[in-house]
Amino acid sequence: MKSTDNSVVDGATNKSSSTDQQQSSNNNNRLKYGNVVILLENPILPKETILNTPSKADNLDIEIENDLRITGCKLIQISGILLRLPQVAMATGQVLFQRFYYSKSFVRQPMEITAMACVVLASKVEEAPRRIRDIRLKQQTIPIILDENYIYLKNQVIKAERRILKELGFCVHVKHPHKFIVAVAQILKNENNVDLIQAAW
Repeated sequence: MKSTDNSVVDGATNKSSSTDQQQSSNNNNRLKYGNVVILLENPILPKETILNTPSKADNLDIEIENDLRITGCKLIQISGILLRLPQVAMATGQVLFQRFYYSKSFVRQPMEITAMACVVLASKVEEAPRRIRDIRLKQQTIPIILDENYIYLKNQVIKAERRILKELGFCVHVKHPHKFIVAVAQILKNENNVDLIQAAW
């Protein structure tokens, strides 16, 4: 009986030690690969990155680049309104659009396709998904024809969506500042300041 008890105890000890080894190896893996930390400071780009964009490297005038950025954000906003997306999804799409063009050039990546892909991606991120067909319908007032042009455009948007994900390292979650501004306004009992809340968006 004693030998049996000892073997049971030894077996339990071996199991616990193997479990401890497995946990320590998991901890080592966590330390090795690290993790993604998303803070409000993350979107703040260094001054060098803002001044030396890929579009500037391709000899695109800074004013034209700024106009393209504004136009792309307006397209995302208008598309979001027509698609009845929540405002947070439109804001996410605009942030993704801006981030993408700080790593890629407007000269090499078409702005309209990228804007459409940002709407699709942002709608998924904010759990209000829309189909590419719906987005295409909202951009044109005439009825859509499911021909080769539509299939080509759909494939272009899908490729652009993958390209955005790749360039951003699949880090597509955005911390919007309006949440913090609204919270601070409530603490200061200034939540009725419509101009401040509107400007935060």
